[in-house]
Amino acid sequence: MDTIPIWNDTGGTSQALRQGHVLVVDDDVDTRNRVMDYLTLNDFRVAPADNGKQMMEILDAESIDIVVLELKLPEEDGLQLARRLREASRIPIIILTSIAEEADRVMALELGADDYLTKPFSSRELLARIRAVMRRYRAMQNVVAQGNEIRAYRFAGWTLNVRLHTLTSPAGERVPITNGEFGLLVAFLDRPERILSRDQLLDYSRLRSTDVYDRSIDIQVLRLRRKMEAIPSRPRLIKTERGLGYRLCSQVAIEHSIIRPDNPIIRSGVRVPPAVAHVL
Repeated sequence: MDTIPIWNDTGGTSQALRQGHVLVVDDDVDTRNRVMDYLTLNDFRVAPADNGKQMMEILDAESIDIVVLELKLPEEDGLQLARRLREASRIPIIILTSIAEEADRVMALELGADDYLTKPFSSRELLARIRAVMRRYRAMQNVVAQGNEIRAYRFAGWTLNVRLHTLTSPAGERVPITNGEFGLLVAFLDRPERILSRDQLLDYSRLRSTDVYDRSIDIQVLRLRRKMEAIPSRPRLIKTERGLGYRLCSQVAIEHSIIRPDNPIIRSGVRVPPAVAHVL
């Protein structure tokens, strides 16, 4: 599948490469062309696909920065495509669909979508959402790139490896974690035993976009509880502070790659021995 290179007086294809490479998956030709034309005018590279098979082929062959996905595809379940994509990759996903029911929106976000926009839509708003999601994703990548400072968090028997972007249970089992869950968990781990409002969590976790509503935090918290709590309906790790927000109820130890005298390895009263801090 051919992509669309951008040639202009401000840097040509290199400008498009800086903006990003978007995969647009939609069986409606008019919608697909509209999105492609608008993103092209705004210096993005665009790869079109009209079904899940083409989507996977492009993902295998090309470097994609973000996927814009229609859920209502002929003979295919868009939610299952989103699930498959999230299980195989951390590429950001924006759902752009004619399905407006709240249940589908919630399900898509629970499966790992980063944003959800319904048709009819504003091309300008879609562009703003794409840029916002990519900013959050790149900011998260910068957090990972800082692994020479913080390599991992250990709390309540769990380990969140920042560099590898992995979550390991007390039993030593790898637990899949989405971009949104990762950002939210880091926000909690950086501020243990503190009550954090939904608005603070939106900022700290970089989940805020042009039209993110408070419930998106509730959804992310629910997903973390389902993965990390023995009884999700009676959480002991991430507790709700009614009317105020949420609180991580655990001491947190931090492992650093580099030990500095002026950079104590401590969170909520727990200091990691240097011998441990060097190893992961």
